[in-house]
Amino acid sequence: MALAFGGKSSTGVLVPLLILADIFAVIHYRHDVNWKVLSKLMPSLIIGVIIGAIVGDNIDPSLFKKVMAGIIFYSGIMMAALQRIQTEAIPNTTWFSYLMGLGAGFTTMIGNLAGSFANLYFLALRFPKREFIGTAAWMFFFINIFKLPFHIYWWQTITLDTLWTNLYLAPLVIIGFMIGIKFISYLSTEIFHKYIIIMTLLSSILILVK
Repeated sequence: MALAFGGKSSTGVLVPLLILADIFAVIHYRHDVNWKVLSKLMPSLIIGVIIGAIVGDNIDPSLFKKVMAGIIFYSGIMMAALQRIQTEAIPNTTWFSYLMGLGAGFTTMIGNLAGSFANLYFLALRFPKREFIGTAAWMFFFINIFKLPFHIYWWQTITLDTLWTNLYLAPLVIIGFMIGIKFISYLSTEIFHKYIIIMTLLSSILILVK
């Protein structure tokens, strides 16, 4: 979407579509949520969104794109590194949760990139596949709803024009969700983690070279 609409503009186009996908995801994965981890993340996520709204409103568009690509690429490298680290060596502390929450909140506001930090955090915790997806789904649902006023009233990246685009794309989101459910069912947790890493790195490269 960043390739099609530009860095900042794509954030507003995407949010309603993400919320639509979130609704389907939280219903499907309603029994696979780690509420303890999610509750630890939410306060710092909210703070990160507010910081991202302030910073992103004043950033140059070309720099905006480079920041997005850099964040995604760095997250992908960190995910790959975590796959080779023993579980005991991975921090599972309050400060680590706050740091990941701030990063996810900030990056989701400036580029809908919370997935990079969420993936990094949940991979670090060695979440099983369904718990990984279910916890992420509820996190995205809450935070995307929280972002709506910033996009509508402050950045003005959600407009009647973008909503018409959303209406046109909504059926594809639903179809994509159903395909994703089927696709994920064939993957083991280990392969799923590797898939997340590969797609994260690939997306960063595409954004950077556009």
